[in-house]
Amino acid sequence: MSAAASAKSLFPLVGAEGVTALRVGLSALMLAAILRPWRSRPGRGDLRNLLVYGTTLGAMNLSIYRAMELIPIGIAIAIEVTGPLAVALLGSRRLKDFLWIACAAAGLALLLPLQQAATALDPLGVVYAAAAALFWALYIVFGKRASSLPGGQAVAWGMLVAASFTVPLGIAHAGGGLLVPSVLAVGLAVAALSSMLPYTLEMMALRRLPGPVFGLAVSASPAVAALIGFLMLGERLSWVQWAAIACIMCASAGSALGKAKSG
Repeated sequence: MSAAASAKSLFPLVGAEGVTALRVGLSALMLAAILRPWRSRPGRGDLRNLLVYGTTLGAMNLSIYRAMELIPIGIAIAIEVTGPLAVALLGSRRLKDFLWIACAAAGLALLLPLQQAATALDPLGVVYAAAAALFWALYIVFGKRASSLPGGQAVAWGMLVAASFTVPLGIAHAGGGLLVPSVLAVGLAVAALSSMLPYTLEMMALRRLPGPVFGLAVSASPAVAALIGFLMLGERLSWVQWAAIACIMCASAGSALGKAKSG
């Protein structure tokens, strides 16, 4: 989330498209250099999952950065995380899972100051955040299917697919601004901290956890975003928003404990 705050500082220079190009393009280069996925070509059955996984990965990044360009980071991520929550809700079978989902949903409801901020939120930003939620849900579903590939190859191939359309779009929008050393330095940090490492770890989690449990675990993102917003951007939260953070953290911890006990 600290990388997201750093990425937002680049919006005035290269726009959301440029930041997406840096994040996805540099991540794809690093993963390709480290993992060399071409050494083991995916089978026909994996190609479709990888194409959808990579497309949703790129679209998710582009949508959430466009949303962050128009509305606050915490609100954008709070809307985006409804995607994983939907996956958790649709795939849930145990009563305890529904209780944790309800707890997380209550936290999200408190975190979104809809009544106070409705007039201040850019409607287009909300639409982009909702699109990011949809793409995140698809990312979980198809990431789970693609996670059978060994050694992080799914992430490497998926990132290359994502880069195939986000990088040209970023170049068309920002041009030579992407090559400014200071912009590249921040872009490299964002790529490593927001994409390369997290998506590799997430793919490992997707291989071991049911999609609904994974989707619920990442629902802590709005709470983390709120904390980073306070530490890095000086955004002070109300007691209602702190209560929301507590609800979401409780839901994530409860789902993790429930998974450990059932395992």
